[in-house]
Amino acid sequence: QVQLVESGGGLVQAGGSLRLSCAASGQTFSSYAMGWFRQAPGKEREFVVAISRSGRSTYYADSVKGRFTISRDNAKNMVYLQMNSLKPEDTAVYYCAAGPSYATIHVNYNYWGQGTQVTVSS
Repeated sequence: QVQLVESGGGLVQAGGSLRLSCAASGQTFSSYAMGWFRQAPGKEREFVVAISRSGRSTYYADSVKGRFTISRDNAKNMVYLQMNSLKPEDTAVYYCAAGPSYATIHVNYNYWGQGTQVTVSS
């Protein structure tokens, strides 16, 4: 099993930046693809970005492309999401997820963190 704990959320003004972190337990972290999803109030969970097990491949939702950057450190069992040029529409609870393959759909991911709130004020 993998346990995931997100951190780094908060309140930021539009145009600002935040860096989310996701700490994973277990010794098999490098065998999982990782993803970030987000869910705003009253909306469905939305794919944000995924990264392959090695970290060599990434895939971004169009809405965040060019503004967000995902990275991972397999030696530290960590995944990061650097978010720049934040917009009010980025406001959501952000979830880290781990799964067997590199995908954009949430059903691919077996393990989820508890989420961290990101609020962007206009």
